[in-house]
Amino acid sequence: MKEKIILALNTIRPFLQADDGDVELVEITDDGIVTVKFLGECSVCPLNKMTLRAGIERALMREVPKIRRVEAVG
Repeated sequence: MKEKIILALNTIRPFLQADDGDVELVEITDDGIVTVKFLGECSVCPLNKMTLRAGIERALMREVPKIRRVEAVG
């Protein structure tokens, strides 16, 4: 599952990097919750919650249906 999540994040990463940001995988729990951390400009962007839900969470859940939710840590 971790490999699939990393591959899905790699499809999103170029869009974030284009704006001097990035995202990294922090944790995957047994109950399907993925934790990520925004890096660079993404960590201070006022739209990062929208990016998390509409971009990252959707992409990860599409590729790995066992994921229940994606959360971001500071």
